[in-house]
Amino acid sequence: MNRILLIARREYAAYAKTVGFWLSLLALPLFGVIGGGIGYLTASSESPPQAVALIEDGREATGLAAMVRDALAGDAERSAARAQAAVAEATKGQPLPPGAAESAIASATRNNLNLVATPADLAAAAPGAAQEALVRQYLDDESDKTPHLDAVVFLTRTDGQPTARVWSASATDDTVSDAIEDALKSANRREAFAAAGIDAAVVTATDDFKPNVTVFSPRSASGAEVSIRDQIPVFIGLAAGFLLWSLIITGASILLNSVMEEKANKILEVLLSSASSTEIMTGKVLGVALLTLTVLAFWGILGGAGLVIGSPDLARDVGSALMDGGLVFYFLLYMVGGYLMYAVLFAAIGAFCETPRDAQTLMGPIMMVLVVPIVVMQMALRNPDAPVVQILSWVPFFTPFLMSARAPSDPPMIEIVGTMVGMFAFAALMIWVAGRAFRAGALSDVKLSFKSFAGAIRGGGR
Repeated sequence: MNRILLIARREYAAYAKTVGFWLSLLALPLFGVIGGGIGYLTASSESPPQAVALIEDGREATGLAAMVRDALAGDAERSAARAQAAVAEATKGQPLPPGAAESAIASATRNNLNLVATPADLAAAAPGAAQEALVRQYLDDESDKTPHLDAVVFLTRTDGQPTARVWSASATDDTVSDAIEDALKSANRREAFAAAGIDAAVVTATDDFKPNVTVFSPRSASGAEVSIRDQIPVFIGLAAGFLLWSLIITGASILLNSVMEEKANKILEVLLSSASSTEIMTGKVLGVALLTLTVLAFWGILGGAGLVIGSPDLARDVGSALMDGGLVFYFLLYMVGGYLMYAVLFAAIGAFCETPRDAQTLMGPIMMVLVVPIVVMQMALRNPDAPVVQILSWVPFFTPFLMSARAPSDPPMIEIVGTMVGMFAFAALMIWVAGRAFRAGALSDVKLSFKSFAGAIRGGGR
């Protein structure tokens, strides 16, 4: 046991004492702040609304421009009302920082169109080549025509239905065409209702109607109405699965590179002279696990403190969800079993690799295996008891991810116990197999193949 701890300490210190490790750890808060502010930065750097001129093309188009303006204004008002209701629902009456609610509503209702008066010469131009030439001049950035236009919309009617021809300064931006299409749909709907004798006020009220739907469930925290408190465990389970996935990718990759480097430098042979292959592999797995736990603890403390300070009610709900029914212990057990399975696998593979190229050829198949639970976890978020999710939960390589995602939905105890026993039994088998392969790979120059791996298992080791 003492040799295992010494190897674990050596493995941990090899990375923890480097300047790069702590710089990357301390730099992550900066990237977190930048990532959190991307929405604000994007909104503040958005280009101003596009200048759009509306032209009624022909006598049959009379009134279409006014209808388009009314439709766009109505859409803006409804968007503002929906955004305001969403903010009120999300905050549940809790106070926000000054200007936060106004900023959120303004961002959600940002109007990308600025309907400007049509230049006199363009409005008076006869349809045809001369008019199109004039439109091109107004859309050309280098033209001396003022005002500069981003789009010109010709409104008309075809077979009694409102249609439009949109000239845009950009060949790839469909903002104007999409907005005009929606406005014409709204205008046509109002005309159709008016022709049927339906009052315009009734149409407006119908468009603005938003039903109040309340969800109830006997399995909710209150036993009746479903709230955000009932959704927190589901998102925690999904987050636990993704967290395990990222820890495996990060920690196991470190372990793979460490074993591969020490084999190339003949350090493994020296270690094998004073410790068994199982002790070396166990010590390395433990050391890298402690390294990843250091990062996890740092971010857990930082994130928890931020949550308690920023939203104490949400922090209390998260803590309650984790302790409810011992959910946090399920997550920890699945995380330990999953990490152990993949870590020993990477350690054994690293013992057969001498160059990064050798390791890269093996990472592809493993990544394909790891992609499966990522896809199925998203399915488990909506339907945790789907047959494919239940079946794959019994596959040891997928168990820790899928059962972490399913645990908050209270699966049958037989599935929890059965999958956990199967996972740890398979992990024990992996440790035995990987230990024998680790020693054989560390003491030979044979490339990894099915034959060499099988021979290493049969050959054994101390």
